Amino acid sequence: MVASARAKVKGAALVIAALCSACMGHSAVGGAGQDEDVPKSPYANWSNGPSSDPDYFPIGVWVQDPQNAVRYRAAGINLYVSLWQGPTAAQLAELSAAGMRVICRQNEVGLAHLDDPVIAGWMHGDEPDNAQQQADGSWGGPVPTEKIVANYQRIRANDPTRPVWLNLGQGVANDEWVGRAADYADYPDYIRGADIASFDVYPVAGIRKQDGERYLWYVAKGVDRLRAWADYAKPVWNVIETTRIKSQYGPSPAQVEAEIWMSLIHGSRGIVYFAHEWEPEFREARLLEDEEMLVAVTRINEQITELAPVLNSADTVAVTATSSVAEVPIDALAKRHGGDLYVFAVPMRLGATQGSFEVADLAGRFEAEAIGEGRVIEVINGRFSDTFDIYQVHRYRVRGAFH
Repeated sequence: MVASARAKVKGAALVIAALCSACMGHSAVGGAGQDEDVPKSPYANWSNGPSSDPDYFPIGVWVQDPQNAVRYRAAGINLYVSLWQGPTAAQLAELSAAGMRVICRQNEVGLAHLDDPVIAGWMHGDEPDNAQQQADGSWGGPVPTEKIVANYQRIRANDPTRPVWLNLGQGVANDEWVGRAADYADYPDYIRGADIASFDVYPVAGIRKQDGERYLWYVAKGVDRLRAWADYAKPVWNVIETTRIKSQYGPSPAQVEAEIWMSLIHGSRGIVYFAHEWEPEFREARLLEDEEMLVAVTRINEQITELAPVLNSADTVAVTATSSVAEVPIDALAKRHGGDLYVFAVPMRLGATQGSFEVADLAGRFEAEAIGEGRVIEVINGRFSDTFDIYQVHRYRVRGAFH
């Protein structure tokens, strides 16, 4: 997940049309569109893949020791992604005992466990779009897209019952990333070699900017791009920072929450946490050692799990979000579930603001519960307003809006 490439890749980045309104500084409009053709569960085609239960939302952690699986489960994490030099039989047995499923390489051990329900999916090598280190220590080009597609076909031939997961680098969202070696025109071909497309970008700890807290919106930008490159036909996941990684800066719990909800509002169908830290010393499970961050991540995971049926719903409602501060646009997603209306909203830039919302075709007087905040807001004919502190996420529920 942390790209090791350090040499600059020659060539100017291609100009890409903006796919995210908030990335261009405009207010967001959420509503029906490409999502109408996406099934409620994107995992229903794989009998041994991630659960297709509407109550399930994938919440993973990247390359962690199975001995910590019970602690991660207690934090609301339900999936391991990648195993160090694995999978091994011992790793799979320990994860199975802890009730933790895994996405892993299809090595010899993996092939010997095709009937093992602990394996939820297969994966490629990480970040093939970045410059790849050569045997002599130099840096070369990316993994060719045709190799990714060929590997995908081989993996699927061995086991068509599980999806193949592909994670791409921060160049998906960060146009200034020197480690990206692939042309942007190649990304749709990379995604042809996967059933689930993912990417990682760490705005605070990983983009080499001292003011990385101003770029949390990169997570939404990357989700938008992957979804478009996948022609809105495949689930998109993303990886979220929780530590300083190799930087002197690390995200705050509030910034992590904002990154997660930015990605969910823009259509991410799975979250994976990056838990490692290298400075001042290597700590594989730094997330478990940081009490403040662990408490926050546990709370966020509880929220996501509780709201999983809503997030998985394809019943999207049109909503317009307007910010009182033009430089701090608000993005929002509205969904209908069980006769209730849900609206999720977050400011996409650094700064406080006042948000005004208008939900289409909602007549009458209602109350919107600010979920987890112990307060309600009056909604009249689909319109309501609220204040937002810096990167503050609000989640609203209007009971009986559609009865």
